[in-house]
Amino acid sequence: LSSLHLKEEKPKLDANGAVIKADDNVEKTEDEEKEDRAAQSLLNKLIRSNLVDTTNQVEVLQRDPTSPLYSVKSFEELRLKPQLLQGVYAMGFNRPSKIQENALPMMLAEPPQNLIAQSQSGTGKTAAFVLAMLSRVEPGNKYPQCLCLSPTYELALQTGKVIEQMGKFYPELKLAYAVRGNKLERGQKISEQIVIGTPGTVLDWCSKLKFIDPKKIKVFVLDEADVMIATQGHQDQSIRIQRMLPRDCQMLLFSATFEDSVWKFAQKVVPDPNIIKLKREEETLDTIKQYYVLCNNRDEKFQALCNIYGAITIAQAMIFCHTRKTANWLAAELSKEGHQVALLSGEMMVEQRAAVIERFREGKEKVLVTTNVCARGIDVEQVSVVINFDLPVDKDGNPDNETYLHRIGRTGRFGKRGLAINMVDSKHSMNILNRIQEHFNKKINKLDTDDLDEIEKITN
Repeated sequence: LSSLHLKEEKPKLDANGAVIKADDNVEKTEDEEKEDRAAQSLLNKLIRSNLVDTTNQVEVLQRDPTSPLYSVKSFEELRLKPQLLQGVYAMGFNRPSKIQENALPMMLAEPPQNLIAQSQSGTGKTAAFVLAMLSRVEPGNKYPQCLCLSPTYELALQTGKVIEQMGKFYPELKLAYAVRGNKLERGQKISEQIVIGTPGTVLDWCSKLKFIDPKKIKVFVLDEADVMIATQGHQDQSIRIQRMLPRDCQMLLFSATFEDSVWKFAQKVVPDPNIIKLKREEETLDTIKQYYVLCNNRDEKFQALCNIYGAITIAQAMIFCHTRKTANWLAAELSKEGHQVALLSGEMMVEQRAAVIERFREGKEKVLVTTNVCARGIDVEQVSVVINFDLPVDKDGNPDNETYLHRIGRTGRFGKRGLAINMVDSKHSMNILNRIQEHFNKKINKLDTDDLDEIEKITN
């Protein structure tokens, strides 16, 4: 699968696809360190070498409840073109993931059906919609037939890679990137059958520049809708593109989360959809032992950490801090004490973060110090200890229960026993901890020296 060559040096873009000017790179204040959704999504793609086996149950709401619900347990049942089946197996997929079992029969059905699907990173959804696109393409027709929108240049490239891998036994299929910096001659028509790009550039290619005839598009994929609508302009551009497409064009929309804003958007873009939702995973902390340690200030917290550290060095631990400043300080202090520590924080490039996580995964560092940027989506199987150096609070200073669950959920995964230790250094943080206990209805015990033996048992 060849792709268009970018004719000029790629400008540096921010998460919204806007060009970064030199003065845009001003350091964010620590409290503004928001989880950058596009970066987080890209990070998950970079560090996932295989599919995550989710425990979530999949809920399917069919457009036509009377038609039988098909799910498949093997890729052969889908009657794919042989060169696509070959591509699927070459990528290392042996059997469909949970979301693919239900989504693929719907996406490949005749006549085509529209779909709104919720799926986390790592559940195989990119491979699923890529398979749908590749199945619908008529290779003999040298014009765009499938259009995929991604929130950023980098995420478009990641999807492009999947298309290239899956289509590698299908040499007639070509792929073009509709991204900023890809300059084509005016009046040129595109012969590639699949176009993947960001909303602004795709809209230009369809309307102003007329590189694409939107009336010939058979499949329209809108990926990472939740990341997409975080950028106001993207939402409007996506809707404008969708309105140019033929009525019988298949619309597929994917989002990791389904808050109201995403739902409203999805329903504007996808008429008469089938819907696949993940039932919320039970909030379970049953396999995780939780403790707290009382301290008076940051230095005492550090001292307590060093005392506990002796018991946990065998295991791998993640330590969460509220700000980058604290994370930087803590990593430096631990290094001075001679510990192998990795630091992960928001100012790093996504590729740098991926490299740090890889090293931690391989056990080259035993401890990962990080801010909230890392609390979500990063599965490192061997983490058996999570330490909240600072308790998670939202911007108003109230307990952030969801982040607490995500953080300590890094441990006790895959049915193993895990350990969470919370550092408390004021009445305020004790109050936060009490409210977290109430929310989860789970007692968090004070850590005594006797418990260190118990900790060694858990972490060995």
